[in-house]
Amino acid sequence: MGKTGDLLDQGLLEQLDREKLPDHVAIIMDGNGRWAQSRSLPRIAGHRAGADAVDGVVTAGRELGIKALTLYSFSVENWRRPKTEIDMLMVVLEEYIHKELERMKQEDIRFNVIGRISDLPLPVREAIRLAREETRHNEAMVLTLALSYSARMEILSAAQRIAQELQEGSLSLEEIDESLFEQHLYTADLPELDLLIRTSGEMRVSNFLLWQMAYAELYFTKTLWPDFRADDLLRALLEFQRRERRFGIISQQLSDQRQSIGSLRED
Repeated sequence: MGKTGDLLDQGLLEQLDREKLPDHVAIIMDGNGRWAQSRSLPRIAGHRAGADAVDGVVTAGRELGIKALTLYSFSVENWRRPKTEIDMLMVVLEEYIHKELERMKQEDIRFNVIGRISDLPLPVREAIRLAREETRHNEAMVLTLALSYSARMEILSAAQRIAQELQEGSLSLEEIDESLFEQHLYTADLPELDLLIRTSGEMRVSNFLLWQMAYAELYFTKTLWPDFRADDLLRALLEFQRRERRFGIISQQLSDQRQSIGSLRED
């Protein structure tokens, strides 16, 4: 894989403030099927092209300093697709994990998966187990694939586990707050989500990270996922940096906070 300087437009790169990068970026990788259809190719060709597109985005994200990158790879709803397509998707997924394992080890990337892993075929589960084990100590970035994932099911599962702990007496009602709830989500060990990107022009979030995106910035692009490159990620990051994140307060309060922090630094 190339380095950031090889992948990214230098003019765009010079605009980027490395001190204001999002810690956690998630991407809904949409458009593989339409990409293939527009080229009169079978849908699986689009999925393979989509897997190739992941490479450049992961490399760019890691070298720019993104701490966590989460990719919506296969939803619970995707099990409704034709069996032949699902079977081929699972083959592509297994191939991708095995192919990228050495690069993840070399580039200090920790591999992670969220979702109902037990739904996946045994060869895919084994590839996941191996990649997790061999990258567990890596620290430069966490690459998370959402597989057989549903945000509603994630939230429901967290509520069920909390209810079970209440029933067992290991948890009291007074202890339940947002922080505790988040500890029961799949993403408990990931930074707070800052930026959600969706490709292909669709303007919806498709049951993805519904709790986590409460204050995330949303970025939609018409680019189909197989055509999404490192420069497209950079444009999304630049747009993120242009936005004012207020978290429920007004602009004046945000300005006052910045001035206060600046005064403390000067002292």
